[in-house]
Amino acid sequence: MFDVVVIGAGHAGCEAAAASARSGARTALLSFQPQDAGQMSCNPSIGGVGKGHLVRELDVFDGLMARAADAAAIHRRMLNRSKGPAVWGPRVQADRALYRQAIEKLLADQAIERITGEAIALTIDADAVTGVQLADGTALSARAVVIATGTFLDARIFIGEESSAAGRAGERASLRLAQQVRELGLAARRLKTGTPPRLDGRTIDWAGLEEQPSDREVWAFSAHPDRLPGAPQLRCAITRTTSRTHDIIRAAEGRSPLYSGVIEGRGPRYCPSIEDKVRRFGDRDGHQIFLEPEGLGDPLVYPNGISTSMPRDVQQAFVRSIPGLERAEIVRLGYAVEYEHVDPRRLGSDLQTRALAGLFLAGQINGTTGYEEAAAQGLVAGLNAARFAGGTAPILFDRASSYIGVMIDDLTLQGVTEPYRMMTARAEFRLHLRADNAVTRLGEDALASGALSRARADAIGKHLEARSDPSFASTEEGEADAMYAPYIDRQRREWSAVERSRAVRIPHNFDFRSLAGLSAEMAERLETARPETLDQASRIPGITPAALTALYVGTARAAA
Repeated sequence: MFDVVVIGAGHAGCEAAAASARSGARTALLSFQPQDAGQMSCNPSIGGVGKGHLVRELDVFDGLMARAADAAAIHRRMLNRSKGPAVWGPRVQADRALYRQAIEKLLADQAIERITGEAIALTIDADAVTGVQLADGTALSARAVVIATGTFLDARIFIGEESSAAGRAGERASLRLAQQVRELGLAARRLKTGTPPRLDGRTIDWAGLEEQPSDREVWAFSAHPDRLPGAPQLRCAITRTTSRTHDIIRAAEGRSPLYSGVIEGRGPRYCPSIEDKVRRFGDRDGHQIFLEPEGLGDPLVYPNGISTSMPRDVQQAFVRSIPGLERAEIVRLGYAVEYEHVDPRRLGSDLQTRALAGLFLAGQINGTTGYEEAAAQGLVAGLNAARFAGGTAPILFDRASSYIGVMIDDLTLQGVTEPYRMMTARAEFRLHLRADNAVTRLGEDALASGALSRARADAIGKHLEARSDPSFASTEEGEADAMYAPYIDRQRREWSAVERSRAVRIPHNFDFRSLAGLSAEMAERLETARPETLDQASRIPGITPAALTALYVGTARAAA
């Protein structure tokens, strides 16, 4: 009997399994093949604006991603350095092989049982999950299960007119589990993501391109790295599409699965394919492309900015119309992936499904995009699956103190209509939620979680203690605190006023449809989102002040 079984060893699954194990739960990590752990399916980069904040917050809870990124970093840049520290975005380009090795090492340090196989069904008894059935007939008993299948749930890959069932190039999709997810009423719709063609860097004319060097300053993602990053730093380069590029893509638009009606799913608005860019921004004479190396001993280059699912001949033609890529060889074609996702409004703030006790969901299955968003959800699901198995109260993240809280709140209340990507603009309190003060914001919560190593707990304790020393005000974090203090104080006063009137909790079984003074439309919106507090209810799209008033009166009567 396992306490927790995690299905999928992507970024969400690895973090979930590690968090569960650190919590003392007997944990199993299940994947199609052993080498799945730590795979970077798309761009081998970690962080960015908003995303880098998530990685720093993960690190406070002893997560894996920050340390693995530090170990594998071959190019680092602090984005938005010319702006205020609240929107600085730490980002690294990682060596794929080094990153996977780092994840494997970190997983090996945890008491996790690794199992190779395919999950085909959940075993259920009286509206509670009791384990997982494997394709080979093996039955795994568990008190809690985390599904972290990424883009593999009933997934298909598209390259031009060709398509196949796969969640990643060369790897099969999860079909039988997807069917049960539909039967349980969790499935929502299909989403789409994509990747660009990979180029042989030896066939690129680097001499005529603008170079983008790594930061001279050596900084780390982890607040307490095992050692400072020491891998050789490589340069990236920048080029742009041309009017000829756009003409080639327009001429072949009818052969794109995005526009032929073959792909139903909606893609990420903030990371569109090159076909989308050409169609939506037809007045532009070019789109920027970052040529990013995939590893120290690997000639592959990731052309960030030309994600595509065009046919082979079109990809080759438009790539060679780009300056510096006139003789570039495509090693692996770009493709689109369409996959099933669940409606995250069916989850609580602990990422447990409301309909089935003990079942937790994390990562792209919840409608998000990106390694960082997936990993952060994995932390939340893993911590809470372990606590559910142990019969203790969940660990919840507040949007006022973390980007993790912002993301979970957005997902579980508002749902998604396109792949969700973290951005600083999503946070009302972004002046406080800086990448450099994650330990200060979340240190006490991390210590209370009981899921930290002794070394990490000691380091957090020392940091929190150091803040009371006058010398802290000469540190970078202290100076930023002072700069933002007047604005943060004003935000806190405003937030306190909101809390006084909206911190009232709503019973989990509250019948919104029977509430007097509430329209059928408002009741339906509330029933779908199932907010846990009046504050959450106030942020559901379309909820009116009158509906909030009726809800406040109704919850007060219910509590009386």
